[in-house]
Amino acid sequence: MLATVTDWLWSYVLIVALLAVGIRLSVTARFVQIRLFKEMFRDLLGGFSATDKGLSSFQSLVVSVAGRVGGGNIAGVAVAITLGGPGALFWMWLIALIGMATSLFECALAQLYKQSDGSETYRGGPAYFMHFGLGWRVMPVIYSGLLLITVGFGFGFNAVQTYSVTNSIESAFAIPTWQSGIVLTAVMAIILFGGIRRLAAVSQVIVPIMVAGYFALAVGILVANISEVPGALALIFKSAFGLEQMVGGGVAAAIMQGARRGLFSNEAGLGTIPNVAATADVQHPISQGLVQSLSVFIDTIVLCTCTALIILLSSAYQPDAINPQGVVLTQLAVAEQLGGWGESLVSVFLVLFATTTIAYNCYLGENSIAYFSNRPAWAIPAFRISVLVMIAWASVQDLGTVFSSSDLTMALLAITNLLALWYLAPVGMKLLRDYESQLRSGVSPVFKRETMPDENIDKGSWS
Repeated sequence: MLATVTDWLWSYVLIVALLAVGIRLSVTARFVQIRLFKEMFRDLLGGFSATDKGLSSFQSLVVSVAGRVGGGNIAGVAVAITLGGPGALFWMWLIALIGMATSLFECALAQLYKQSDGSETYRGGPAYFMHFGLGWRVMPVIYSGLLLITVGFGFGFNAVQTYSVTNSIESAFAIPTWQSGIVLTAVMAIILFGGIRRLAAVSQVIVPIMVAGYFALAVGILVANISEVPGALALIFKSAFGLEQMVGGGVAAAIMQGARRGLFSNEAGLGTIPNVAATADVQHPISQGLVQSLSVFIDTIVLCTCTALIILLSSAYQPDAINPQGVVLTQLAVAEQLGGWGESLVSVFLVLFATTTIAYNCYLGENSIAYFSNRPAWAIPAFRISVLVMIAWASVQDLGTVFSSSDLTMALLAITNLLALWYLAPVGMKLLRDYESQLRSGVSPVFKRETMPDENIDKGSWS
């Protein structure tokens, strides 16, 4: 029943909504994700300095990458290829390219409507731009509740990360999943009580190292097999359009799995990343939107492609055969290239990816709780405990249960967020016009509340 509802949402609702919102934003903004691609790096390089309040632009980026880069890049890609064929990667690319525009605007809107919480940071996200941007009262509560369930009670992201890590460790080191699950739970208990600033401080050190390390590993394998790379790329395109059937279900299966795993990996349109984007202290909302759009590119176009090519260049994946599940397929593909230690290396990368992602997910849940001003004092500590309990639970579940539950909650989150983005698109375009007009004038864009006097903008966040 769970799988039936999930498939219906993905087949008839979510993919249409993702494409409709993404294409509308891309076309109306004249494909800003391509036009201002260089500006993404310029805004990133100008945002390394720490601030007295909130995070720097770079810190916000690495925290979002910590959330995006996880089991989806290593295990999710393998699942997409196993269930949807090599062509699923093409549809992951398409979702990512469109999603770069979606992520840009959802994060810019989160910046515009962020709220100063009276301490050393800001809070914001879909619940906030629904409330302050659209005047909605019910939908923000629904979104916050869904996000809390997804990241807090194990029915979504954390379950996938935990499953991927514990099964990877079992395959590489022959350690039972329940044992590594206990250790992971203990480690996360230490991390989860540090808040967003500690998470940012850790992420800005670990994330660049783990991303660069995994990318270097992939590049080394691709260079060693450079003559076979064009054939693997050709296979992706042929399979994407049914020119070479590599899986039961053909093109439909490729599209479905590519969209699902693409959204799970980069989270563009899901509404999760804006919660972190809102914490950055930047000069203009679009600046943070551009930086977060770059995060989508890094996650899917770069890292997911690396994983897919590693798998397709190996004999570990066999079309029309029963293949190893999830992260194990990626590990075996790397081990074929590097020897037995390659499997262990992938496991180490996955542990780093998943640990930072789980910590990031916990912050999302806490941000959902913070939306409710009358919350009891014990709410956040109880939430953290529930996260730890569900991490242990997910370590002994099966692949079908974990991914089906995450797909369902992810679909519901995305539909709610995309609805708000559709109505707020004119506001996003006004922000973009203000940003680009200042760029054309030769000045560094700075946003002023007086630019948009009719919007309900927090005085403590924007001057």
